[in-house]
Amino acid sequence: MDRSLSSLDWSLVQAFLAVAETGSLSGAARALGASQPTLGRQIKAIEAQLGAELFHRQPRGLALTSTGADLVDPARAMRDAVQQIALTAAGQQARLEGTVRITASVSTSGAHLPQIIAQIRKLEPQIAVELVPSDDSRNLLYREADIAVRMYRPTQLDLVTRHIGDLKFGMFAAKSYLSERGTPFKVEDLFQHDFVGHDASLEIIDGFNEAGFPVDRDFFKTRCDDNSVYWELVRAGCGIGFAQTVIGRPDPLVEEIKLGLPLPTLPIWLTAHEAMRHTPRVRRVWELLAEGLRPLVS
Repeated sequence: MDRSLSSLDWSLVQAFLAVAETGSLSGAARALGASQPTLGRQIKAIEAQLGAELFHRQPRGLALTSTGADLVDPARAMRDAVQQIALTAAGQQARLEGTVRITASVSTSGAHLPQIIAQIRKLEPQIAVELVPSDDSRNLLYREADIAVRMYRPTQLDLVTRHIGDLKFGMFAAKSYLSERGTPFKVEDLFQHDFVGHDASLEIIDGFNEAGFPVDRDFFKTRCDDNSVYWELVRAGCGIGFAQTVIGRPDPLVEEIKLGLPLPTLPIWLTAHEAMRHTPRVRRVWELLAEGLRPLVS
């Protein structure tokens, strides 16, 4: 056998199969959680390695050549074999037991995940859950975590992603603050008030500037980068601040200030390594996380 064929890279076969099943690079990119240019390079690479054209390029997508059509079933068999290898290598993966390690930002870990994890433990008592609150990007490729809850879409290869939805933000102030300083009823009123901002992060400053209100760091008389502490400063009456509406609206100590200003949203993405995503306990926790996070964006 040609040595180049015996060492055929699974990621290239995976790319071929995804394009064959979806009919386009864009569809395959969505299915694999990869970028379109990456898929395009992988298709060219497998065609070069095999020495055969696998797709006809058409205006609305890619159509299999006769050679490509003959390779679909063997590619599916290879996919099944790879998945079986992953399951076997993980030992106890055939059962809903073992440990699943989740990582998320410190804010998300504290505000949203405890109740969801409590439900996971109730429904699946044989699955142990490890939660890693961290604002660093844990590397799923090296098993520092099995599942990540991200506020952005990861772009690494071999990762499976699911967009749960977008968290909405609102503008809030403590009722104690508003009773002393008054409630702003129009945008111009805001500049008569104190605001709670970030210390090193430029996120809120950039938001003001993009909305047409040029401000700098000194505009915010109270500043903190820790989101949990930031919210406590708002609740204590240090000034007007910003928070996810699912956090701010139920809080009895604050009141939402609605002036019709466009506020950014924060996407929630579930992410896992492609191989581990098919492990029963990881897949089960993935689905329960999705179910628990979905009400936050509804």
